[in-house]
Amino acid sequence: MGYLLDTNIITGFVKKNKILGNKLRQVEIEGEDIFISAISYYEVKRGLLYVKATRQLSNLNAFCNRVKLLFVDDLKIIETAATIHADLRGKGTPLEDADVLIAATAISHDLILVSHDSDMQRVPGLTLQDWLSR
Repeated sequence: MGYLLDTNIITGFVKKNKILGNKLRQVEIEGEDIFISAISYYEVKRGLLYVKATRQLSNLNAFCNRVKLLFVDDLKIIETAATIHADLRGKGTPLEDADVLIAATAISHDLILVSHDSDMQRVPGLTLQDWLSR
C-alpha cells in the first residue's frame, strides 16, 4: 500500500520540516510509493505563486521529482467524492471540495492519506496517518 500526501503535508516538505523529511526518507527506503494529488499540487502552487516564494517554489519542484502525481481523471474518484460529499453534508459536517476530492483519490487508489487535518477523520472508509502527530 502506498501513501497519498495531503496539501498540509506537502507544504511541510516545501518548508523543509525535518520530521517530514525523515519520514519521507524512511518510506522511500521501505520501497513504498508516494503520491500527491493534482488538487494538492494546485493548492500549494497557487499559494506559493501568490506570495512569490521563489525558494519554496524551487523546493516544490524538487519534491515533485520524488513523488508521483495523480490526476482526478477517473470516474471512480468522482463517484467516490460525490458519495463522501453527500454523506458528510447529510450529517451536517461537510468538507471543502478539494478535501473531498483528495480523500476520494486516496480511497479509489487504495492509498493511505497522510494528513495533519483532523477533519479528514470524518471521511468513512479513509485510511489515515498523521506524520506530524507525536
